[in-house]
Amino acid sequence: MNPTNPIILVLYYSRHGATRKLAELIAQGIESVAGVDARLRTVPAVSTVTEATESDIPSAGAPYVELQDLADCAGLALGSPTRFGNMAAAMKYFLDGTAAQWLSGTLSGKPAVVFTSTGSLHGGQESTLLTMMIPLLHHGMMVMGLPYTEPALMTTSSGGSPYGPTHWSGIDGNKPISDDEKKLAIAMGKRLAETAVRLQGAR
Repeated sequence: MNPTNPIILVLYYSRHGATRKLAELIAQGIESVAGVDARLRTVPAVSTVTEATESDIPSAGAPYVELQDLADCAGLALGSPTRFGNMAAAMKYFLDGTAAQWLSGTLSGKPAVVFTSTGSLHGGQESTLLTMMIPLLHHGMMVMGLPYTEPALMTTSSGGSPYGPTHWSGIDGNKPISDDEKKLAIAMGKRLAETAVRLQGAR
């Protein structure tokens, strides 16, 4: 990682690993663009038990996000599993704590994309992506989707949406990411990185 390279933050929450796999593919697409680095970060789970706390270091996956990661990034990919057609509480809890960054415009003018994974094929993938965009729009981010110039968007029989990459993980969470889902996630990461580079060059 070059300290002078633009950093794209890939921020996700994943309960069973499917959303994390999508995040890793998006990071692969980001790093396919010369001179851009991906930074994978996650958020801790929330609990209905007020005494419950998470370890400072996750047992698996990326480190926990810090607010400085938002300041450091030139773009953001935000991912969450679907919870009744919306993002998971853990991601919403983190975003609810970014009022200071909203007031200071930390993310304003930066490009952003969203991605999700669901247990059922029609389990609210698109509504989850749309609702995840709302706080990013409030932050002044430039939210992008997947264009139909990506051929896999027309051939996929599992996940994939013009609103962002998706994955159908199955009720038991063991469906592998399909070839089309992989292509779309990588393409989304590449598009985000290329846009961030163009925006930085225009400043």
